[in-house]
Amino acid sequence: MVPYLFDRHEFHLCAEGALYWPARRALLIADLHLEKASFFARFGQHLPPYDSLATLDALTRLVERTGAQAIWCLGDSFHDAGGGTRLSGAAFDALQSLSARTDWLWITGNHDVDGSFPVGRVMREADVDGVLLRHEASPHETRPEISGHFHPKWTVRRRGVRVSRRCFVRGGNKLILPAFGALTGGLDAGHEAVRAALGRDEDAAALIPTHDQILHFPLGEIPQRRRA
Repeated sequence: MVPYLFDRHEFHLCAEGALYWPARRALLIADLHLEKASFFARFGQHLPPYDSLATLDALTRLVERTGAQAIWCLGDSFHDAGGGTRLSGAAFDALQSLSARTDWLWITGNHDVDGSFPVGRVMREADVDGVLLRHEASPHETRPEISGHFHPKWTVRRRGVRVSRRCFVRGGNKLILPAFGALTGGLDAGHEAVRAALGRDEDAAALIPTHDQILHFPLGEIPQRRRA
């Protein structure tokens, strides 16, 4: 985890794609898309049915490492409205164990339905210490805002090899989290949709945390970084 200042608050960026808020002892995560594999299986596309358990196991390890007392999920936590009813026994037990140890808050996203959450509290958005938590960034929002939705990733080419990693995106008063789910794709951080959500901030950047630093990639340098 690497410290990062956002709106005068100290956060820690985790390489796993989560954001830790020490003052609140809270882990912020986005886009779990639990039970995505079982959703596709219903339509004949059979994927290994372990995505939910892998996601929750990764979250459990982060809770143990950080000592988090709260988990705030910023939308698209289940891939569809029935996802909560399809959790395997092991995945459901992992979710219950986590919710028993933490204050669990679900922020609803475009894949979510309010009544589909088996544990925890549900809100459309939340204001915590002046920081707005919501699923999708609004280009017109002037308050400090943390969101998800876009599954941002960053790709570099080094010696002919393309390497992609999930990333955070910072622009002005906004911080967009990567997807935390084990079975989630990614959208290039420089995509027009991401730029529009940031209000076309000229100083916007993709952020990739390592074990001891944060790598910054200005979105305005997309042509150059593709040739790196």
